[in-house]
This record gives sequence, structure tokens and C-alpha cells, in this order.
Amino acid sequence: MAPHHPEDVGVKAAKTPRRAVAAADRTRQPTEVRRRLIVEAAVPLIAERGYASVGVRDVAAAAGVSVGTVTYHFGSVQEILSEAMVLHIERYYAALNEAAEQAAGSGEALRLLIDALFTEDTDRHWRMWFDYWSAGDRDQDPEQAFASGQAKRYEDWHSQIRALVERGVADGEFACEDPAGFTVRFAALSDGLALQRLRQSPELSTEDARRHLYRLVESELRTGGQ
Repeated sequence: MAPHHPEDVGVKAAKTPRRAVAAADRTRQPTEVRRRLIVEAAVPLIAERGYASVGVRDVAAAAGVSVGTVTYHFGSVQEILSEAMVLHIERYYAALNEAAEQAAGSGEALRLLIDALFTEDTDRHWRMWFDYWSAGDRDQDPEQAFASGQAKRYEDWHSQIRALVERGVADGEFACEDPAGFTVRFAALSDGLALQRLRQSPELSTEDARRHLYRLVESELRTGGQ
């Protein structure tokens, strides 16, 4: 990720002339509150521009704080963007998990997840996710913040899917000898369909993306007793 300003690279920014700062910057706030404010401000920037186009100055302006405040709390722009993406992903999947927990059974929960994964609104999420995915392979991530964060997100997502399958098996709703294998295939197919959906090569509608996942569920998670 090529930095756009000197402040985007590592450590602290050099001293700059004093200037007026926003009210939020003048207010004494706990470190965790200030960090959260900065990370929150970075999320919509990533959604609108992509990682490569977001720099420290952009984040500072969006958060209403000085560049010095940003570099005081974060060692690099990569650290900010990684935390911002983690925040976005956690919110996204927390909403999916909440919907699944309210379902009458595991089958309905999986259908709700599939429907929520592919909507016109979730195209933005997938675009951010793949940008985050590729960021872990870039040379500008020496501390592996992106790669390790992505690995944790995948671990959580796999755990959520596997738990639904195992619950369905325990309740007699599913017959599945390999919940772990199904989980890998479900997650991989979701990613592949999402990428095809964004690229539209070949063309793929949200309805067709859902249909492919429904078919996987139907073929691998046989109804108990069948």
C-alpha cells in the first residue's frame, strides 16, 4: 500500500508548526476512546476509496483531529486500516450471527446467512473484504497486521458455520459426517461467488449466488432420517 504522505510510514510524525485543531482534539479523552474515534472514522473512507487511497491526513480530517493525534495513537496507517476493517467485519458478522440465533432451527439459520451474504447492499462489504484480503500480501505490512487479522476473522466465521451444522446434527435436523469439511467448502464457495459477483465475469446475480449455496446445503446436509 503506497503511502501518500510522509506521516503514513511507521512511527511518529516529525514536529510540525502548531495550528488550530478541532474541538474533539482539544477535549481530554481516554486513549481507548480516542483510538476508537479514529478507527470509526476510517471505516467509511475505506468503503469509499479503498485501502490504497486512504492516508493519515484523510483519517485525521474525517475524525476531526490533528495528524499528530493520529500518529500519537497509531504507529502507521496500516495499523489504523487493519483495526478499521476488523471493526467493520465484526459488526457485519455479529449482525449475521444475531439473525441466525433467532432462527427456528439450523436449516433456517443457514438460509438466513446465505440471504444476508448476498444482497445489493453487501457488495460493499465484499469489496472491502477482498481489499483487506490482498493487503496481507503487500510489502508495506511488515508487522503482518492485516494477515493475522484476516486469519482471526476466518477462524471466527468458520466456527460460526460449524457450530450451526453441529447443532443441526445434534437436533436431528441434519445428517453430516464431516461438519469441518462442509464448513471449509461453504466458506470457500461463499468467497468464490462473492468475487465473481463483484467482477461479473461471468455475470452473477445475487439470486444465483444464493442458489448455489442453497444447493450445497441441500446436497451435503441431508435431512435427518433421509
